[in-house]
Amino acid sequence: MQGVAGRQHRGLPVGARLVCADNTGAKEVQIITVVKYHSVARRYPSAGVGDMVVVSVKKGTPEMRRQVLYAVVIRQRRPYRRPDGTMISFEDNAAVITSDEGEAKGTDIKGPVAKEAAERFTRIGALASIIV
Repeated sequence: MQGVAGRQHRGLPVGARLVCADNTGAKEVQIITVVKYHSVARRYPSAGVGDMVVVSVKKGTPEMRRQVLYAVVIRQRRPYRRPDGTMISFEDNAAVITSDEGEAKGTDIKGPVAKEAAERFTRIGALASIIV
């Protein structure tokens, strides 16, 4: 897992619900906590593009529901600035379910993947059809 260039605006606090953009059987997940998050005391942890989070599956197949898994955020609605000065935002918040090392569990990713997430997790970048 590499660092992310630029200033990341973390637009997804704990409790946010995201679309699951892979074919593991989960449809909607909720953020429980953000992995390796360091902040100010009493501040809610929040995640941005390229962050690994611990999620609970809220909607999906019966065997996937109520499981606690790792995931990587690949899209967020909150605009964030890239090092070249452009502002990027997506039309939904989405995540991909992974192992604790960052290996994607699914074999296909629906929709675009942010460049920051694809560079940080190379296995997700390899599965992505579109990298924005």
